[in-house]
Amino acid sequence: MKKIAFEWYAIIEGCFLVALGFFFLQSSSLLIGGTGGLAAITNNLYEISLGTWFFLINLPFFVIALKQMGKSFTFKSIVSIALVSVLSDALSSMIVIDVIPLWLAAIIAGGLMGIGLLLVFRNGASLGGVNILALYLEKHYGIHTGKVIFIIDMIILTIAFQVYSVEQVLYSVIASLVLTSVIGRYHKKAPISQLQPKTDRLKSRFKRFRLFSK
Repeated sequence: MKKIAFEWYAIIEGCFLVALGFFFLQSSSLLIGGTGGLAAITNNLYEISLGTWFFLINLPFFVIALKQMGKSFTFKSIVSIALVSVLSDALSSMIVIDVIPLWLAAIIAGGLMGIGLLLVFRNGASLGGVNILALYLEKHYGIHTGKVIFIIDMIILTIAFQVYSVEQVLYSVIASLVLTSVIGRYHKKAPISQLQPKTDRLKSRFKRFRLFSK
């Protein structure tokens, strides 16, 4: 119970940091890659709220999560996305920032979201869409999460040129670079020994024991 409580506490912390990052982006009319970027672009065209679009766009990806990543991962991810959606809209309604340099907003948002995603990742959850795909590719093919997120982010930011100005997109790229830099430095893939089946690990240890005993 204590372990589960700490996991959820960390997930809630991570969701709050990501939502705070969204707030800085939204306050500066910037965006980030992934489903968050798609939500911002869609909300710019059909305004409801960023949080609502973020939740709706992520829903289809839970089919992949349920089939490939398990029920526990899917449940935690759905709760995490719901939290980020609610917190993003709540922060936007409670706090107003009149003036902030775009470069500063990009760095703050990218850093906050990067740390928040790490907390969510390390406790067996995701924030949907691109993150689920990234974790799936890392688990099955060993491709680092940071690389997958960066490539897809750049694709979405390229689409953003249709809605945002060149200056806004360029500063948004800075936010994505900061975010992926944080994840790339601190998100470590599971050691190979931990990914091996338990019987294989026991066999390898037994072989080493026999070698040392000779």
